[in-house]
Amino acid sequence: MRRAIGEGEVTDCMRLTGGATMESWRFVFAGEPYVLRRAPSLEFMAERPFGHDSEAAIVRAAHAAGVTAPEVVADLEPEDSLGSGFIMRALPGTPDPRAILAMEDASGLLKEAARDLARIHAIKRDALPDNVPELDYAEGIAGLRQQFEEAGGDRPIIALGLKWLADNVPETVEPVLNHGDYRLGNLLAEGSRLTGVLDWELAHFGDPHEDLAFGCMAVWRFARYDRPALGLGSLEDYFAAYEAESGRKVDRERFRFWTIYRTVWWALGCLRMAQIWRSGEDRMLERVVISRRTSEQELDLLMLLEEDAPEEAQSEYSHWFDDLEDTESGEATMPEVLTAVAEWIGTIKEQLQPHDQFQAAVARNALGILKREEMDGGWDLHFHERAIDRAEDGIGRISTEALKTLRMRAMAKVKVDSPKYPALTVARKKWTGED
Repeated sequence: MRRAIGEGEVTDCMRLTGGATMESWRFVFAGEPYVLRRAPSLEFMAERPFGHDSEAAIVRAAHAAGVTAPEVVADLEPEDSLGSGFIMRALPGTPDPRAILAMEDASGLLKEAARDLARIHAIKRDALPDNVPELDYAEGIAGLRQQFEEAGGDRPIIALGLKWLADNVPETVEPVLNHGDYRLGNLLAEGSRLTGVLDWELAHFGDPHEDLAFGCMAVWRFARYDRPALGLGSLEDYFAAYEAESGRKVDRERFRFWTIYRTVWWALGCLRMAQIWRSGEDRMLERVVISRRTSEQELDLLMLLEEDAPEEAQSEYSHWFDDLEDTESGEATMPEVLTAVAEWIGTIKEQLQPHDQFQAAVARNALGILKREEMDGGWDLHFHERAIDRAEDGIGRISTEALKTLRMRAMAKVKVDSPKYPALTVARKKWTGED
């Protein structure tokens, strides 16, 4: 900070809650608040498409383009011995989705979110680092399929999603800069005004509909499932505000494709959390708990896909649900969750800091999962070991019996893993008629 700003002292350093991959630390220097975004080691960044130097450059370009992005003031250097990262001026507002969803002028906030997204999509390549990747649609689907195989390849709904994506790849459009993680949780707001756009580590070039769709997924609406645009309002209002700012027309079919793509993407991302924990790369408790949120995405994915399902069967899938031997792939097992909780308890100090308070809440969630699994059981959503082959006929030829089985198993799994997930209530009403 002295190198970047001048004389002063660092005080009030505190790790912020959240952050499943990177750390964020808030501190005061010379009377002004700042945030350090960092990875604990250079090895942690090894497999990422670009490093923190490029991420900081992207944030600087967004800030210069009028996006409500932070001002980057310093990049970490090796001699700092702080790992990899950069420092930004702290912005006002809260990232807490529930606090944002409770703000009075949700529609005004939605318009500002659409405005900033349009501004991100207008940033030119020559203002950005050369190593910002571009998503090839078909290669992206192939990568998801590979992740699925590596995670055990035994989830029927994900297999159907991958088949649907392969059958419905849209024509390529002129790529724009995508934020890559544009949703509640990565937006700051105060007084119904957008005050910050955070977490640019997934930025890439691609279809603008991908960014539009990601923030509208059911999981990122939190308690406001009924407001499909970022949990803040209607898709019609979101699209109209985006179109007015960008001059670009929103295509509903492309929006649906990217909604399904990103739902599969996040389902596999949840599964991968358990494998990261198993590997020892990061033993944070949150990883094993997030792995159990795979079932949320499977529920959402099935509701998206079944629009294409037939009334009557053309193929039989009764052999899909064979028993599988336990493997060290896919979601965390009960013993692994228990081990993770035990390891976390060993780290508790006499006085809890905010980040540890957050971890305590995660621990309670983990124990709740185990209690519900022990008391209620519930079906696994495992597939025959060659799930991807069994799904080759796709959702368009699934039998009525198989679709009913998937629905029942999906609801039972979410009831154990995440019983307050808003989409569960919607699915139960839609599929069973029960409130």
